[in-house]
This record gives sequence, C-alpha cells and structure tokens, in this order.
Amino acid sequence: MRRLKYLAGAAILMAAIAGSWGMNAAKKSHDSAVARNLNVFNALVKELEMNYVDSIRTDEAFSKAIGAMLSTIDPYTEYYSADDAENLNRLTTGEYGGIGSFILERDSFTYISGPAEGSPAAMAGLRSGDKILRIDSTDMKGVPSAQVSKRLRGQPGTKVRLLLERPFAGADSIVDVTLERRKIQTPSVPYWHLDTVTGLGYIRLTSYIDKSPKEVEAALDSFRNTGALKGVVLDLRGNGGGLVESAVEIVGFFVPKGTEVLRTKGKTRSAEKIYKTTRKPILPDIPLAVLIDGGSASASEITAGSLQDLDRAVLIGSRSFGKGLVQAPRPLPYDGYLKVTTGKYYIPSGRLIQALDYSRRNPDGSVARTPDSLTNLYHTAAGREVRDGGGLKPDVEIDWGKVSRLLFNIARDNWAFDFATKYAAEHPSIPAPEVFEIDDTTYAAFKASIDPARFKYDKVGEDLIKKLDEVLSDEGYMNDSVKTQLDGLSRLLIHDLDSDLDSKRKEIASFLGEEIAARYYFERGRAAQQMRDDPAMAEARRILLDPAELKRILSRR
Repeated sequence: MRRLKYLAGAAILMAAIAGSWGMNAAKKSHDSAVARNLNVFNALVKELEMNYVDSIRTDEAFSKAIGAMLSTIDPYTEYYSADDAENLNRLTTGEYGGIGSFILERDSFTYISGPAEGSPAAMAGLRSGDKILRIDSTDMKGVPSAQVSKRLRGQPGTKVRLLLERPFAGADSIVDVTLERRKIQTPSVPYWHLDTVTGLGYIRLTSYIDKSPKEVEAALDSFRNTGALKGVVLDLRGNGGGLVESAVEIVGFFVPKGTEVLRTKGKTRSAEKIYKTTRKPILPDIPLAVLIDGGSASASEITAGSLQDLDRAVLIGSRSFGKGLVQAPRPLPYDGYLKVTTGKYYIPSGRLIQALDYSRRNPDGSVARTPDSLTNLYHTAAGREVRDGGGLKPDVEIDWGKVSRLLFNIARDNWAFDFATKYAAEHPSIPAPEVFEIDDTTYAAFKASIDPARFKYDKVGEDLIKKLDEVLSDEGYMNDSVKTQLDGLSRLLIHDLDSDLDSKRKEIASFLGEEIAARYYFERGRAAQQMRDDPAMAEARRILLDPAELKRILSRR
C-alpha cells in the first residue's frame, strides 16, 4: 500500500511539473513510469558521484545522455545548452557576432574559403585561400575548424587579430590584420536578377528566417518597378526551411489575402493552428515557377506545396525532402532550450507530406520512406491529383544527372579552389557573373595547374576488379585464362588525366566558373554562374513564357 501511494504521489508530482496530464488509467501508468525512471536516473547519478573511482565529466556525460534520449524520437528535436543558444538564434534570425567569413579545414590549418559581402572580413581585405596561422596570440596549426570558428566569433565591437599566409602574394604573403567584430546578418536571399531579355525575375531563397519576407519583397519590388516583368522564378532548391510564419508571409505575396496556407495539429490545443495570409498580394497574377529538389524541406515545402495546391505556381525539379513536422523552442533551466517537434502540418489540399514515420522504426533503428503505393490521393483547387507522404512531386520533373567522379575529385582535393585563388591574384577584375565564362585559355591554364602525380582518382573500378580477383581465387574459378582477362581489363582502366579533363570539360568549367565568380562577386556571383546552364531554369523559361503551356499544366487533366 505504501508503495502504491508513493507511485501515485510521484505521478501527481510529474503532472504538476509538466503542466496538465490526462487522468485516465493508461496515462497515469505512463506518468508513473516516467517518475520511476527519473528517480532511478537521479539515484544512479548520485551513486556514481559518490562511489566511482575517478571523477566524472558531468557536462559531457549529461550531454550524451540527452542526445541518446532524443535520438529515439526524430532528428529535429534538439537540445541547446546556454553555450549553444547563439546557434538557435542564428537559425531564426541569421544573425551572429563575428567577422563574416566562410572557412574550410585542410592540411592541419583552417583557411578563409570566402568572406561574406560587406562583412568586416571583406572590408579588411581577407581573401579566399588565406591560411589562418594565428588568432590573437594562439597558434592555429592543428586546431579544428569548429574551434577556429568559435574564436573568430564574439560580441560585436570586440576586436580580433589574425595572422594570415596569403598564397600567390610574393613578398606580401604574410598578412597581419586586426578586425572589429560586428553583428553579421546572413541574407536568406543571396541573389536575385531580372533578365531584361525574357522579362523573368529570379530569386534564390536559401532559408526562412525572420527577415526572409522583407528580402523577397525587396526583390519583387525591384522587378515590378522596371515595368518589364513577365514572370517570377522562386528557387527553393537546397532550402532546408526555417520559420513557418515567414513561409506563410511569402506565399501571401502571390495569393489573395485570407487564403489558408496550412494547418498544424499536435498533442496540445496550442499546437493546433490555422495559418492564413494577412496582406494584399504584391503579384497576384504574375506567372510563377518554384524550383525544388531533395534538399527542399519544411518551410520551403510549405511555400512550394501550398502554391501547388492552390494552382498558383508550377513546381519544377525533383521530389522534395518530405518534412511535414513543426518545431517550437521551449525554454529550459539555466538558459537552455529544447527545439521540440510539436505537431504536423497540412497544406491546403489537406495532405501531410511527411515522408518518414519516426514512431515506427525498423528493428535496426532505421526509418523507411513511405512508398508511393501507400500514399493517399488529394486534389488541388483546380482538381489536379496530388498525393501525400514522400514529399512534393513536381509538376515538371528534371533529371539532374550525376556528378562525375572526376569532378568530385577536383572539388574534394581543392584543385578548382586553388586555381580560382591564383586566378583572382593575377586578374584584377572579370566581367559580370551573368556573362563571365571559362574560355579555352583559362581552361588550358586550369589543366596545366593539375599535377598528374598528385591527382587522386577514386579507384572504384580498380578496387572492384581486385575484389573480383580475390573472390574468384577463393571460390576456385581462377585460372590462366581468367587471369589474363582480368589483367587486360585492369589495363583498360588506367586513367588518362588530360583526356578525362577534356571529356568532362563542360561540367568542370561550370564548377570552375562558380569558384572564380565567387572571388569577385561573392555568393551572388556563384549563384549567377549556376544559372547559366541550369536545366530547371531552362524549363521555367519555356513554361512561363508560354501562357498556353502554363495553363495546361495548372489545369485539371
């Protein structure tokens, strides 16, 4: 009896802490289990602290324990300690205190991979390729880039001194510079452009922070003010999402005021919300295309999915990620936060696009995507068929092709990065990124910059032949004839680097053009180069400039 009273009391105590828990029998049993496990964990920690032979690294142990518990639910529910609070703030505002530069780690050092436009790093003349030798009085050799990043960040107004080694600078190769940190605002729209020939405006949106609607609105206003706008392309590829409210506001630029964009449903009443547009649209009738891919998730899927359900935009690209879950930050003791999944969202057709059911895991702990055969049929406002689960299927699908192993090796080992650094040191300027291209002379110079003796191929084919040799030998199939055939096949796989670089010139030159353009025009230069031979953009031009084709796609078939 005494034990029953204790368990009931523990359950009541946990109910008071949590807020308001149900009083049915099943719920009380669950609450009792929570209280019991909390007591066991508390007793375990005390026993370890009192009796374990060595001291315990408490912060590390608890961090791992929290991480282990959260790993059993979904990857979006995350704990942020007081030290990590800045990371959570950056997710929602895009702001942090620092010098404003991207970095990369290689050869036991951290390098500047690209200063952000208008940042203290850019204003102080930092360049891509600068090796960070020292920060203040601390040598940076062997220091992980994550630690270097922490040292570069700090309160706005504070100063940091960098000792850099600059490649291709001759006698001026050592640079000693002091920078003043300031509040860095990472733009969510790094690039927008109006093609005056076609009249199509292009906007690249990379995240959904609190300032994203204003950035998108500024781009739309710039297009509208020219009087030449014939259509808009909103690029959400690789956009992992962010704030739901920002997604709803951006949808409101293109649909009537009061249009329902999504509904959220969760365990609590506060998680059940209906989101509608609240303002008069900027461009209610302009032809609109939205580009998506497997990296488009969460808030970007809210934008794309609602515009598809409302038959307001044509979706172009490949199937989106499929994240139909909503998170909210909850404060914890000692200035910590829990970013917790509070509900699921449903776009205007009523469908939930969540691809993975984390409550139903395979025996090995993995989670399988919802197969198309188990998805449900829904309809857009015009009666077009769409399905739930598995992300958004675009109206027009694009085959992106595969990145060649050669280009992968060039990017992985920084051959293009180093050539672009050298090129920028030797050329004061280049044409606008929309027209800059890699000519024969530049590509020949790039080829010459690669040392065949140091170039590392991925020996996938050679490794497979070696494995096949071992298997055939083990199973008794190896003889002189088979050995001769395998040796002949191995000789055919010897790479000719010069020939390989020529055969893959188009994709390599495209990547090289992005690296070089970024040296002069920052991330907007890289984005402009990426648009030059973009198959999704080509399809958007074809469709948006053909009213009959656009109407056909967005009508019931």
